[in-house]
Amino acid sequence: MTDLFSAPALSTPVTARSWHQPEGIAPRGTLLVLPGRGEHPLVYERFGRRLAADGYRVHALPTAPGDRAEDVLARAAEAAGPDPVAPVILVGSDTGALQALHTAADADPRLPVAGIVVAGAAPTVPVPAAGVARDAAGPWETELAARTACPAHRKRLTDDEEFVRGRLDAPVPDRLRSEARPAVPALVLHGGADPITPLGQARELAARLPRATLGVVHDGLHDVLNDASHRTTAAVVVLWLERLRADPTGRPILTVEEAEDAADAADAAEAAEAEEAADAEEAEAAEAEEAEAGNEAAAAEQGEEGAEGARS
Repeated sequence: MTDLFSAPALSTPVTARSWHQPEGIAPRGTLLVLPGRGEHPLVYERFGRRLAADGYRVHALPTAPGDRAEDVLARAAEAAGPDPVAPVILVGSDTGALQALHTAADADPRLPVAGIVVAGAAPTVPVPAAGVARDAAGPWETELAARTACPAHRKRLTDDEEFVRGRLDAPVPDRLRSEARPAVPALVLHGGADPITPLGQARELAARLPRATLGVVHDGLHDVLNDASHRTTAAVVVLWLERLRADPTGRPILTVEEAEDAADAADAAEAAEAEEAADAEEAEAAEAEEAEAGNEAAAAEQGEEGAEGARS
């Protein structure tokens, strides 16, 4: 297995890369990663190792933006194997995110896709000044600034002979720009400061998908799975996967409340409890008053009967 941040030599053939759950741990699902423009499978080694540590089998595929839909499907099905551990999830970045959307929408029986992770999707509509802006820092530095703020990942890309620089300026294939609405659950992750694809496009995509959850990485850039907040992003992916495993309808397993909200909820519960106690006391008082009135009436009745007896 290649070290976490070792770049493959130029002579290394680009093949699928896999990371498996630790020995003795039952696999919890299968993730198929589709890289974006300029990337290759080992770019997602850190992500693959982290998800594998949580029990998931991760396969990063050697797909390219220009691949035919049939080729993407065939490679994904081959990597997953004839009997993949469910749920099978497509994870795509940049143009790979668009390929994940289209592959899931096709609903081919060869690949039983149960959900997709759309990470930093490439733009599907023209964006003013889209692409990597060129400035005095140089083309590579400005591309890095658009991709990631993570120093470790910046170094990896800089030293990586297989990574193709400048591809973020390459046009997105027309067929990937067409709309795809898969019916499976989708986790849409996007950087709030992505200079390649505006956050608004991710919001619109999430709104169009029938079962989408949108996660916005504050100050995040384009390579959202390999950005400075990669640990948080990976954790969100795991939480989403666990929720999908527990309930395909997407019902939350756990809800985190802010301290202020929790305090408000506690105050509301205390007020409700006090009101309930007051109601109980009022009911008890009314019951006692009613019983006292009944006793007085009974006493009066007995007095009348005694008086009547004396007269007779």
